[in-house]
Amino acid sequence: MKQLFAITPEVDIQVLVSHLGTPPYSIVIVMESIEMAIETLQKSEGLSSQRSSLLNSHLQWLLDNYETAEGVSLPRSTLYNHYLRHCQEQKLDPVNAASFGKLIRSIFMGLRTRRLGTRGNSKYHYYGIRVKPDSPLNRLQEDMQYMALRQQPVQQKQRFKPVQKFDGSSGENYSGGGQHHPCAAEQTVIAQSQHHQQFLDASRALPDFIELELGQSNTENISPDDVKALQSLYREHCEAILDVVVNLQFSLIEKLWQTFWRYSPPDSVEGIEARLPRSQLLVLCRNEAVLKWMSTCDHLMYQALVEILIPDVLRPIPSALTQAIRNFAKSLEGWLSNAMNAIPQRMIQTKIAAVSAFAQTLRRYTSLNHLAQAARAVLQNTSQINQMLSDLNRVDFANVQEQASWVCQCEEGVVQHLEQDFKATLQQQSSLEQWAAWLDNVVTQVLKPYEHRPSFPRAARQFLLKWSFYSSMVIRDLTLRSAASFGSFHLIRLLYDEYMFYLVEHRVAQATGETSIGVMGEVQLWHLMCFSVLVLFEIVYWIV
Repeated sequence: MKQLFAITPEVDIQVLVSHLGTPPYSIVIVMESIEMAIETLQKSEGLSSQRSSLLNSHLQWLLDNYETAEGVSLPRSTLYNHYLRHCQEQKLDPVNAASFGKLIRSIFMGLRTRRLGTRGNSKYHYYGIRVKPDSPLNRLQEDMQYMALRQQPVQQKQRFKPVQKFDGSSGENYSGGGQHHPCAAEQTVIAQSQHHQQFLDASRALPDFIELELGQSNTENISPDDVKALQSLYREHCEAILDVVVNLQFSLIEKLWQTFWRYSPPDSVEGIEARLPRSQLLVLCRNEAVLKWMSTCDHLMYQALVEILIPDVLRPIPSALTQAIRNFAKSLEGWLSNAMNAIPQRMIQTKIAAVSAFAQTLRRYTSLNHLAQAARAVLQNTSQINQMLSDLNRVDFANVQEQASWVCQCEEGVVQHLEQDFKATLQQQSSLEQWAAWLDNVVTQVLKPYEHRPSFPRAARQFLLKWSFYSSMVIRDLTLRSAASFGSFHLIRLLYDEYMFYLVEHRVAQATGETSIGVMGEVQLWHLMCFSVLVLFEIVYWIV
């Protein structure tokens, strides 16, 4: 073991603790496991003493670039390709894939192997390991994808689509019959998608939907079999959407919508048409109870998708994945509108309101994540923090309070407490996560008097307006004083305002028993209906 790390046993333990986060009492077991793995490799591979000494650099590279993590996975082939590239750059002799697997398992204890991926495209993954957020391998993966897309001919830009099932009861496929062999560029894109899956929360399942009860709204004598068929088919449809999102196959969403809403040619929807004819689907789409039920289901599904794609708004996300999510959000409304062009208008409005809220949430959360990473660098810079604190102490908060009190009508004691607490937190050079906890505590304290009251949503909205007004006043004062740290404060203010919106949105959702997507969806639906009424009035005006 001394030869392996070329350091003393005491330092061995410290190194392993720092890299693996393993308790010291478990390090002895880990060291023994590594020693056994090295001995096994020496015997099975016939390694010379010179080659076995090179394992030191292999182990160090693994410890520097990977870490254990629950709920994430890495393709075995991707990890081994990373290793081969490292050996090529360092002019080292690599061990074969099987020996490399033994080496990994000797270091990262408890790794499990799973076969993940869609039918016809599944691969073995190591479950419980990921690339470290600060590893250069993250940038390597983004550069590989960029170069692959730049070199790809225009006619090949269509994303490789593995075979997908479109409902749980039939064996028909979305993408047709023939087997497709991806080119090198496509394989790189697929590998990139698999790499990005470690940043998702793929363990999240679709929540249960409420039962569809027509009650007295059943004026068109809709049969119970049609209701049951709609519930079953829509559940399968939503599960298929979740499946392709987990696999980052965003372009398949449009095909799923076209199939369900019968936009596709008849031969591609034969199975679904047999279970619920299009004529009955149109009747159901006019029913008020169905509209409300489907809106509720959509909010549950889209909330699950948001939590899969962005499980933590503060955690660093690769720029390529962020851009893919934003492009996906930009396409959603157009895809759905085209797929539903022959569906009753009320159903289209209901569906568009939900998907619009989903798209807006994805854009907001990715922007929030981008702001968080930019602000993280500021919050870690001691000189910038000291300058910010110096500039903040020059702000005339008494004047700010005097001007803002007429508009916001906030208690002076509350404002002063937040001012002092903000300065103290800044002086402590708190991390981004500590600031997030501070902001969360502010929301809790301010909204506590309104908990379990019908006025809670209104109080939450009012708090956002007041917070934004006060922060604007402080930024104005810093601007007029030509504060040296104005740029840093502007960035921090943007982040904190956006994160406050995020926190309040979730508090309102929790208080009302809805999803945050549902809260935003109601706003979107209201805007769409108002727009429709205005258009109708305009038409009537010109006719008259």
